[in-house]
Amino acid sequence: MKGLQHPKNDVSLNASGNESIHDVIAKVDVSRRQFVQGGVGAGALAAAGGLTLGGIVQAVEAAPVPAVAGFAGIGFESVPASRAPVLDKVTVPTGYSANLLVAWGDPIMAGAAAFAADASQDAAAQMKQYGMHTDGMHFFPLQGIGGKPLSDRGILCANNEYTDEEVLFTDGQVGAGYTLAKTRKSQAAHGVSIAELRRVAGQWQVVKNSPFGRRITANTFCKISGPAAGHALLQTRQFTITDAATSATGATTDGKSAYGTINNCAHGITPWGTYLTCEENWNGNFGSRTPLPAATTEAGKLFSRYGVTAGGFGYRWHETDDRFDLGQNPNETNLFGWVVEIDPMNPRAVPIKRTALGRFKHESAQYVVDRANHLAFYMGDDERNEYIYKFVCAGKFNPGNRAANRDLLDSGTLYAAKFNADGSGTWLPLTPGSIGLDGKALREHANFAGADDAEVQAKILVKTRMAADAMGATMMDRPEWTGARPRIGGYSEIEVYCTLTNNNRRGGSTANAADGSTPAASARPPVDAANPRANNVYGHIIRWRETGQSVRAATFAWDIFAQAGDSVTAKLPAAQYQGNIVDDPAGSADYGAPDGLWFDPFGRLWVQTDQVGDGSGDWVNIGANMMVCADPNTGMTRRFLTGPNRCEVTGVTMTPDGKTMFVGVQHPGEDATAANPQQYSAWPASQWTTEADGVTPLPMGRPRSGVVVITKDDGGLIGS
Repeated sequence: MKGLQHPKNDVSLNASGNESIHDVIAKVDVSRRQFVQGGVGAGALAAAGGLTLGGIVQAVEAAPVPAVAGFAGIGFESVPASRAPVLDKVTVPTGYSANLLVAWGDPIMAGAAAFAADASQDAAAQMKQYGMHTDGMHFFPLQGIGGKPLSDRGILCANNEYTDEEVLFTDGQVGAGYTLAKTRKSQAAHGVSIAELRRVAGQWQVVKNSPFGRRITANTFCKISGPAAGHALLQTRQFTITDAATSATGATTDGKSAYGTINNCAHGITPWGTYLTCEENWNGNFGSRTPLPAATTEAGKLFSRYGVTAGGFGYRWHETDDRFDLGQNPNETNLFGWVVEIDPMNPRAVPIKRTALGRFKHESAQYVVDRANHLAFYMGDDERNEYIYKFVCAGKFNPGNRAANRDLLDSGTLYAAKFNADGSGTWLPLTPGSIGLDGKALREHANFAGADDAEVQAKILVKTRMAADAMGATMMDRPEWTGARPRIGGYSEIEVYCTLTNNNRRGGSTANAADGSTPAASARPPVDAANPRANNVYGHIIRWRETGQSVRAATFAWDIFAQAGDSVTAKLPAAQYQGNIVDDPAGSADYGAPDGLWFDPFGRLWVQTDQVGDGSGDWVNIGANMMVCADPNTGMTRRFLTGPNRCEVTGVTMTPDGKTMFVGVQHPGEDATAANPQQYSAWPASQWTTEADGVTPLPMGRPRSGVVVITKDDGGLIGS
């Protein structure tokens, strides 16, 4: 999240001064407070006989990490950190092989052209090729005889988060040379790529003429469903979209349809086999050629709270496409910031924006089904000092009838999390009757007032951040991916994890009005138990267990799983920088800025990182971005993969048999110029001279995000 079009997220858009956990820490017993701020959970401490964290570090044994309940063990040694000068390649442990599967511009459907290394291809070509800057992904296996899921054939759904215009276009984004044709190509490179994969003679490859292959872009027709569908805030100017123009029809939409999905970061899946793509930094794709509405207006307040500005993140879509010009079409922004459901097995299925899950900078949507078949999705809002959310479906999941689950995401309750200093937490319902910090029900707030509770609920969902402000949710250090390990190997708890990537805006006491009117970028909340660092350079991972092993629980218990950091840094105070990662030898698996998070089917926790990626500054010892594997019971961690220069490692999935892993590499060589696109990286051509099929030469010319396929040389399970 570091490029011109991909914001640094180093400014808070939540100026909330909600009561902090820090305010009540002083009331908590000192010994309990030490546990809350520890890096491993109560179960691990008890199993170790009450050892301190330092004692656990000293007591651990070298790899392999043994299997225990709910965890299959780790059988590889950590790869070394890739320090400056960072190697322009993907590295994996001895005994593993990594090969390129697909990269930006590769054909994924019939009639697609091969990638042109000079970036001369247009939007029409990009519409049939793998999109730019791959992110969250999932492998959906096709079924074999008897309905058994296959491990050598399936559908890969992958997000394409954003575009780097200096690499996307031959001449970059230069002045008068910016045209609608460039806008269309950029829009075509956003969204989601869906490709069929097959393993043939041991080699994984994309089926380039597959009927499953398709692209969902910034201009794909989508439905809007759920409580906010049809509301006036979702009614926009109606346009006819062609390659040559975006033409207003003079009509207004009904608020039940939209065009496109953008800034698709992390993802989720449903237990009935659909893909959830999460719209994150959508605010940056908009701009305006005229002044924005005053902050006192409804549109102006929404723009302020969600970080919408006239300049955006440097995209120039609004100059050539009126749909993205805030001055002409202000409600268009309200059509983004949702979770979008896609059926990968039905190429004709229209994507659906599910409004019941709320509108914010969505980062991941991890589902959990409890023993009573109640279903919930856990989500983060990726901005400094934003919130963690839970959506609980009103209906139960039906494992025997896929069709019966079709509309489960349209009805339920959205909650925001409040973390208390004593290790307890509360889910705050975002509903019309919920009582906020000021003692008023949300329906009584001007932001959400409506003719009836149905309209109030619609406004709550469009203005989710404001509702969480009013309720007093806990501001977090950039909540990103969530992951859960329910019902794994007899593990009975519902345990959910969330990466908190970093935050440099703590340590103050800034207040924010409960009505959500405080201007953006002014928050500096105090340090609290759940976010214990004033300058959280390296981030941390928090986890919680639902009370009563039910996703419908109103309360939970939490602790901090790991504080990331550089164990050999000389910076003070050490607690701010060194963290408490459990590894052996100490410092061998240091990481920072945790972002991607995923539990594999065997209980291993995989963590991916997102920092500058060139081994400079605070990252001189940690080096390039990476993926580590951790034991959730003890925190023991191994470094599994390092990425090429200036990339982000993001997106991970696996075949059902656990023998093939797919990992995403985003924006290698970021911040290069159009004049020298390979200034910092030439990956993947720098690592492989031929594609995975061993025939087609990989073109040099510019770096390309892509997906690598990782296998174990002995054919065993990944991680074992």
